[in-house]
Amino acid sequence: MADRIATLAGEVASRIGARLADLSPEMIAMFVDVIPEFRHDHAVRRVMVASTSSNLSAVVDMLMLGISLEDIAVPPAAAMYARRFAQHDLALEALLRAYRLGEHSFLQWVIQDLRRQETLSADDVLAVTSHIALLVNRYIDRIIEGLIEIYQTEQKRWRERSDAARAAQVRVVLATDRLTVPVAEQMLDRTLREWHIAAVAWVNADHAAAQLQVVGRLLTEASGRTPMTVYADTSTIWAWMSRPERFSLDLDRLATRLTEHRELRVALGEPGTGLAGFRTSHEEALRARQVAEIDAQPAQQLYPHAQVALAGLLVDRRDAVRQWVQRTLGELARDDEAMARLRHTLQVLLEANGSYTEAAARMHVHKNTVLYRVRKAEELLGRPFTDDRLPIQVALLACDQLAATTKTPVANASAAPAYVQGRRPVTG
Repeated sequence: MADRIATLAGEVASRIGARLADLSPEMIAMFVDVIPEFRHDHAVRRVMVASTSSNLSAVVDMLMLGISLEDIAVPPAAAMYARRFAQHDLALEALLRAYRLGEHSFLQWVIQDLRRQETLSADDVLAVTSHIALLVNRYIDRIIEGLIEIYQTEQKRWRERSDAARAAQVRVVLATDRLTVPVAEQMLDRTLREWHIAAVAWVNADHAAAQLQVVGRLLTEASGRTPMTVYADTSTIWAWMSRPERFSLDLDRLATRLTEHRELRVALGEPGTGLAGFRTSHEEALRARQVAEIDAQPAQQLYPHAQVALAGLLVDRRDAVRQWVQRTLGELARDDEAMARLRHTLQVLLEANGSYTEAAARMHVHKNTVLYRVRKAEELLGRPFTDDRLPIQVALLACDQLAATTKTPVANASAAPAYVQGRRPVTG
């Protein structure tokens, strides 16, 4: 009987496992809605998503394969998320609450699945539910025991770092609206009545964290001033460069130097003055980082906000943006090399103010190549690109910076099956 119940439980887990791609976002959305501490910036949210997914996969595998609880360990992504929780000084209770809420949600999925199994008796349903509830509860207890140790160890280590107190002060200055300039200056031990450019530097691999040590030197070379830097967490540095007068950075030099540290990425805010500028430049750098995290060009390392500002405003509405892009570009939004080449050609032509000669020079191709590609793009659009210049330019930018392309053929209601009869391509 016990073997039969375990087999039925494994079948339930298998069906839930097949639906995890849809169920995991549901659980993550519940965490964010119910637990304020789970409303992270984009970078930490990615770790939270990975933690949730890894725990769900581990529970499903345990039930399907009969894995012993003695062989269960904290998934690496869950351990990393616990460390990030400690680094950001978030309450351990909030993290543990998420595990109990997750346990409840998983059991609801189990019950919903069993209700659909018309061949099972009521006794079987009760026995399978009890079996799964017991194992999931024991799994959660074991994981929580490990997480508490990971969190407390990391919290102790993090607080012992001299930079941790400074990071806490910076967070207060950034988040407290009523803070006066003199008090903020006293907390940071620096004047804020200057022009500031904020930077966010990060690495995506733990083994590359040593590359963060060069951030201060690279920013000094680009600005001519030693920046204020603090560790936001073990893989991220926040920095501010300040001068009495408005200034700019040597972006070419910074981009070149970054190529020597391939795991390092830097996002930059725009110049701002005073305490308000200190904050807004930092917010812009964070938005530029969000764009960088989903950028379709992984080789890029430097992300000035001025170059991705529009994408930064759209980054939190990517699903809606992707739908709009597909309506605007039709087949031109397809994610393949041929469409990417046509999109790039249109982008360069628009940046060259419609000059085919200038666009050809920028792309190092013949002018006739540009003419041919534009004609092909307009056939896909069903109209000259100049008819909807602004929407098309924004849609192209979204494809480039927000990966708003589609991997399946797109039906574009506005596109004709062939180039619209009687209309000539623009050939300025």
